[in-house]
Formats: sequence, C-alpha cells, structure tokens
Amino acid sequence: MNVPIYPGSSSFTPGSTPFGFYDNDYQFQTDADRVATFCARRLGYPIMEVELQDINFYTAFEEAVTTYGNELYAYQVRDNLLSLLGASTSSNISDTLITPTMAGVINMSQQYASEAGAGGNLTWYSGSIMLIPGTQDYDLKAWASSSNITGGIEIKRVFHYGPPAVTRFYDPYAGTGLGTQNLMDSFGFGAYSPSVNFVLMPVNYDIQVVQAIEFNDTVRKSAYSFELINNNLRIFPIPDRAVNLWFQYINVTERANNAIGPNGVITNPSNIGYDNPIYSNINSIGRQWIFEYALALCKEMLGYVRGKYAQVPIPESAVTLNQADLISAATAEKQALIERLRAYLDETSRQALLDRKKAESDSAMNELGKSPMQIYIG
Repeated sequence: MNVPIYPGSSSFTPGSTPFGFYDNDYQFQTDADRVATFCARRLGYPIMEVELQDINFYTAFEEAVTTYGNELYAYQVRDNLLSLLGASTSSNISDTLITPTMAGVINMSQQYASEAGAGGNLTWYSGSIMLIPGTQDYDLKAWASSSNITGGIEIKRVFHYGPPAVTRFYDPYAGTGLGTQNLMDSFGFGAYSPSVNFVLMPVNYDIQVVQAIEFNDTVRKSAYSFELINNNLRIFPIPDRAVNLWFQYINVTERANNAIGPNGVITNPSNIGYDNPIYSNINSIGRQWIFEYALALCKEMLGYVRGKYAQVPIPESAVTLNQADLISAATAEKQALIERLRAYLDETSRQALLDRKKAESDSAMNELGKSPMQIYIG
C-alpha cells in the first residue's frame, strides 16, 4: 500500500486538527505550517524521508498548545483556589486577573465561629424550661421532642446565674437629706438598694465591696451552676421557686447540612472556568516551549510509525530503523520540557514573587544602610 508521506510543504485549513480548539485563530493558522516545516527538518527532511503527514504535525501542534495551557492554568488554580471556591462556574476566567481574598479562609474558619458562638453559618436557637421547686434534673431531649424539633439538639449555653451583687449592696447616698433615694428611683435603681446612713467613699471602694460580696457568695454559699451530660440538665442549687430557665441550642441536622453548599459554584479544581488558552495571546517564551514540545511529539509519532517494521530490506542487505532511539529521545525531551515549564511557573508563583520582593527590599535596605548619613546643621 502506497501511503503518501510529508512532501516538504503543507497548507493548513480549519478542521485539520482533531479538536479544532485553535483552528480559527489566525496566528495559529499561520504557525501551523511553520511548525510542520520546523519539525520535519529537525527530523531529517529532506536528507531523509519523514513518514508523517501534515495532519500529524498539526495534531502535535494542537496538543502542545493545550498541554502548555493545562500546565499554566494548573498553577493558576493552585494560587487562587481558596479565593475562587464558592464563585460561580458560569464565567470563563482564563484571561481574568484574580485578586486574592479572604473568602476561602473565612469559610474554613466559620465552623469554629459557629461552635464558639461568635458568628459562623450555624443558627443558635433559644428555648426555655420551667424549673420546678425541689427538682434538679431536666431532660432536654424530652423538651425537644415535645417541641417537635427533629434531628436532635445540642445545648450550647445555659443562662443560670446568681443574682448580681448590686442587689445586695448598701446605697451610700441614702439617708443624707440629699434626696438621693428619689434620684435612684428615677433611674429605676430604687428596688436594688435599701436606705441606710453612709460615709461617702471613692468609687474604687464600692467596686471592692461588690467583689467582696461576690467572692463571699462563691466561698460561703451554694454556687449557681449546672451540669449538662448528654442533654440531661442538673441544676445547682436545687430550685426553690418556679422560674423560666433559658438556654441556647443548635439543631444537629443543620450542622451536617451546612457542609453542603449551593449548586452551580466552584467546588474543586475540575469546575473552575479555565478554558483553552488563546494562542495569539501567548508570548514568544510560551511559543518556543510549544514548538519544542510539538517536535518531541512528532518524534514520538515517527518512532511508532517506524516501529511497525524493525528492518527494511534492500538489495543484498537490510536497513535497521531507529524506532527505539526516537521514542526514547522523545520521552526524555517531553519530561524535560514539562519539568522546565513547571520550574518556571514555580518561580513566578505568588509565594515566590513575594519572597523575591522581600529579598529585594532587604537588599535595598542593606545598601542604603551603608550610605553615609547627611549631617544637618540648623
């Protein structure tokens, strides 16, 4: 079978590549034939025949551009993933400048804020039970069931405190003829302070008295406290009157449901809106890498083609083809090119640029520190 091989020239038309990612890009159309010529000559043409067709060169060229874009955008994803999580997946951000934000860090920290009651995205609800005189233990699970709360609850805070010390503090202004008791009543404090004679003392003395009363209650009286085990609440001291005890709780089901975000947003590197690069926007640094990678791909394809026949018979002898050499060289070149590109992208990552900027600033400060200081004479 006589299969035509590369004749020495080609003419690219849209539709000549497998995927057609860049076929309508004028610069890609122009470079496609140049890449074919470049690869063919590097493979030995016209000294040796190259058993490839123009579409093979175009395929290698398209794959090289796509590989370059994939490596480039993979590093963009690494630098910007925390800022992009939760954004819409509907937009193409291939040529968009991404400004770093704290959105991802805040989303990750909201779980701690929710548990600490300092914000977050988990709702804290309020509830209350009626304390029964002489009864210490209360089943909050039964309360949740009677309140038609499904999914279980977790108590986060119980509002069970002793009366403030000010309710037992003597009013230093009472009984002096200054009418201060009426003044206290006008501010709504009359019920908190009995009338006695006094000696006017500094404010810090009053604060110390309040602290002394509270410390006395802590040491000499039963402390107001509670014990909560598996939502079974025990009250200390034993209630002596019927009052409402308030508490805050969360719905355990909502905590699990909060882990599931809305649809149509970026959740992982696979659905970030990076498309194939625009070839005409790639600079000479990127294009040179693409040309070299396309050559390595062509070398690999030629090796597989020549591997179909290990030897070609000729009169009174046989020619051994270089399939193994071509495939071995192509594999090494592809790996070296990928490593070179990744090293370059590593050096231009956000962290590397900030480290370099810091080093430049430190060097500039050291240089300025060696300059003689001007003496000012006023």
